[in-house]
Amino acid sequence: MRPLIGKSVEKAGRPPGTLIHVGEQKIDRARVTVIDYDESSVNEYELGDIEECFPFRDTATVTWINVDGVHDIEVIQKLGDCYGIHPLVLEDVVNTNQRPKLEEFDDYVFLVLKMLLLNEEERRPEFEQVSIILGPNFVVSFQEREGDVFESVRERIRSGKGRIRRGGADYLAYALLDSIVDGYFVVLETFGEYIEALEEELLTDPERKTLQRLNDMKREVIFLRKSVWPLREVISALQREESALVEDTTRVYLRDVYDHTIQVIDTVETFRDMLTGMLDVYLSGVSNRMNEVMKVLTIIATIFIPLTFIAGVYGMNFTFMPELGWHWGYPITLLVMVVIGILMVVFFKRKKWL
Repeated sequence: MRPLIGKSVEKAGRPPGTLIHVGEQKIDRARVTVIDYDESSVNEYELGDIEECFPFRDTATVTWINVDGVHDIEVIQKLGDCYGIHPLVLEDVVNTNQRPKLEEFDDYVFLVLKMLLLNEEERRPEFEQVSIILGPNFVVSFQEREGDVFESVRERIRSGKGRIRRGGADYLAYALLDSIVDGYFVVLETFGEYIEALEEELLTDPERKTLQRLNDMKREVIFLRKSVWPLREVISALQREESALVEDTTRVYLRDVYDHTIQVIDTVETFRDMLTGMLDVYLSGVSNRMNEVMKVLTIIATIFIPLTFIAGVYGMNFTFMPELGWHWGYPITLLVMVVIGILMVVFFKRKKWL
């Protein structure tokens, strides 16, 4: 968190539109790839210099420019200048703390989303900000690092399956949105298995680390909820906007993505309720175990109260205590103490306190 706070402080007081990367640098250098296609052909490029993608701005084909590594301010600035992207939009691109949102401009639409990936080693979801700019004949996507959920979209473009090659840039943007939402389902399914395993552990042999894992999962679900809820509004606004960049035929598919988003939200809410209930079960279990221990200790103390009283009475060593001179006084006293203890144990068992 220190670098994040430092960058935020560094950014404070600067003029609007000043590009300062806020977030964690996840790769060494920015990587720019281009897929340029139409119904009859497709070409892929990995660019060594950002200026190489400038000629695609005025082509009749659909161009998808993907930038991995938003920490490279020079690349972001040059790309924004070429495609006429507002400085405030570029500022949001390099600030990875944005919430999902949609902003419409005259000649492009700006989207901010959270992509969900699964870290199988740490058994936790990881979030990455994805910014998408939809133009008349281009889509520019910005990611924090290499590796995403868009490989299926790339394969569909290469093979020409479906209508993606026949559609425009708006259909490509829809395909990217759909891949991000579908990625939520994949991660949530595995995350649900983690929750089921934790629930079984909670009911059989809960330990202190169980509570730590439970709190970690609850924190992840809360962050997931904060990322998914605004996404619903983003997709809803995109299908309602009367933008010339989104065709009516694409809005039908956006409604389908909206329905999937609602399903994701319902699943997240279910997970949150489950984790809250599991936390209550854990606390109740700890309380019950504590009550059992206290009950045993209380019964033991109760048994020894009369025995301690008898031992205290005959331990006063007064001169004129007739029982002290009895020949069988000591064994009789011990026998009385044993009988009292047995009677109290029998009484507690009949009361089902033991």
